[in-house]
Amino acid sequence: MIRCYLNAVILLQAAVLAASSAHNPPSRTAFLSSPSSKAYDLHSDRESCTKAFASTAPPPSTLESSYVSSYHELTIPSSHSGMPTQKISVEDLTPRIERLLADSGMRSGFVVVISRHTTTAVTINELESRLARDIESWLLRLAPADERSHPSVSTRGVRYLHNDIDARPEAEEEAERCRENGWDIEDPEVLQRWRDQEPINAHSHLLSMILGSSESIPVVEGKMVIGQWQSVLLLDLDGPRTRTVGVQLTGFR
Repeated sequence: MIRCYLNAVILLQAAVLAASSAHNPPSRTAFLSSPSSKAYDLHSDRESCTKAFASTAPPPSTLESSYVSSYHELTIPSSHSGMPTQKISVEDLTPRIERLLADSGMRSGFVVVISRHTTTAVTINELESRLARDIESWLLRLAPADERSHPSVSTRGVRYLHNDIDARPEAEEEAERCRENGWDIEDPEVLQRWRDQEPINAHSHLLSMILGSSESIPVVEGKMVIGQWQSVLLLDLDGPRTRTVGVQLTGFR
């Protein structure tokens, strides 16, 4: 393999020298027939390099049998049976992901965790009850809730355009998305039902965009590479609601 790399360097140097001889360039025939060039015949070296690399690679059947690629959806049940109160909460996903990883037998690779909602976020940090309350209060200072939001979080004088429900859907593309999701908004009664179920949650969308919706975590020797005090966390920014999280495992056993 080292010879392959040296051959590539020598061929590159020869090409540079040939290009620099602009006033008296040697012919292609003369170059290929020179004694020094015969030892580095492009065709024969390409064959030898191919054989060298092929000899070091594991058989295709081995790669196929050890390769892991699987997608899973985790359901996080709501902690509250009534209407959502737009509470911000923190859920630890780590034990669930570790079970998926153990069941897969994957030893090396990556785990990708993605939120499947526009008002949740995925992050890596410490799971601690007092910190969870700090997170909630700090996020609500960062993006205060609308004065029309649930009374437990509403902030006087704060209003977002997204929360002007009576003005939505505003664009045809938005109306089409409503229809694609089963809402025949051409019917005035259906349109009103759609508006009635829409939450006043613009601040939750903004927080989700700031925090991010996914994390990619290395896996080494069958374990996620995270710190001693780190956990993979789902932040529900408009809950409590039943939520789903996607988990993609990619690697080798």
